[in-house]
Amino acid sequence: MTGIPCMQMRGGSSKGAYFLRDDLPADPAERDDLLLRIMGSPDERQVDGLGGGHPLTSKVAVVCASGDPDADVDYLFLQVVPGRPVVTDAQTCGNLLAGVGPFAIERGLVPVAGDTTTVRIRIVNPTVSLVEATVRTPGGRVRYDGDTVMAGTPFPAAPIDLAFPGGAGPVFPTGRVVDSFAGLEVTCVDAGMPVVLLRAADLGLAGDEDPAVLEGDAALRERVESVRLEAGAAMGLGDVRDATVPKMSIVSAPRHGGTVTTRTFIPHRVHAAIGVLGAVSVAVAVRTPGTVAHGPDDTPVRVEHPTGTFDVAVDLDPDGAATRVRRTTVVRTARKLSDGLVWPRPASIGKATG
Repeated sequence: MTGIPCMQMRGGSSKGAYFLRDDLPADPAERDDLLLRIMGSPDERQVDGLGGGHPLTSKVAVVCASGDPDADVDYLFLQVVPGRPVVTDAQTCGNLLAGVGPFAIERGLVPVAGDTTTVRIRIVNPTVSLVEATVRTPGGRVRYDGDTVMAGTPFPAAPIDLAFPGGAGPVFPTGRVVDSFAGLEVTCVDAGMPVVLLRAADLGLAGDEDPAVLEGDAALRERVESVRLEAGAAMGLGDVRDATVPKMSIVSAPRHGGTVTTRTFIPHRVHAAIGVLGAVSVAVAVRTPGTVAHGPDDTPVRVEHPTGTFDVAVDLDPDGAATRVRRTTVVRTARKLSDGLVWPRPASIGKATG
């Protein structure tokens, strides 16, 4: 059995395995089967692999040099489902994105440019988008230690600036800022991550419940899922029954001086914080009149979540349901945890689905 080069990193408030594309099989089915065996799926605990038994710690980033003249590297995100033999590229991950710049520099895909190095990243799943990551590289090496505290992680680290240029298309995929699904008013928004926003009060919630309380409410989960299934189809995502998008964000008034309080189903577990691009989509809805989350024109939009806050600077071209994003910026952190070889369990009968 041959070991496979792998770097484990905490990216944002998630953790995952980072690979160079050429170190994995070119065939997607073979690649996905290998990743299941590396991460320890299908097993809820993932005790026989690198995964941590939770969607936030069962993630993979695949990176390679980009053929796009506007990008340095391509980033493919793959979600490995802990309890099922499923690997999916249906969404990207803005948290693992925070580690792509450092990984690209560490692997020699991008040369160090000085005390800071900007890595132009093309996100390739499922819709292509671009982002610039500015990484601290004093002395010619990636610096991971620093004093930036990011909610959702317990320790400070060096900041990584992520800047997302706006897209050409509108961010409200149904063509409306408010829809009604399963008897509830919602806002469907996609500013990098498909998200459905619901008012906490409409669900009989305060909006600041602990994630475990929300996960333990079977009736609530069933109701949220019924909305998600209808919204997914209306957003052009098809049948999302087995998909990880759209995410479902419950919104309410801020409690700690922020702009909005959130609790996010991802889509069945409840996030201990909030995803990067999920927060961007929430911030766009907050800044757009008429949505279920519309609030003050704070700059930046401070999104409260179960473990703190997330600031998003949003520059919009406002036009109701035709609103477009000019640019958004966030600050994340990442940290290299290990670098070496990983040994997958022996090949088993059957292939991954997804």
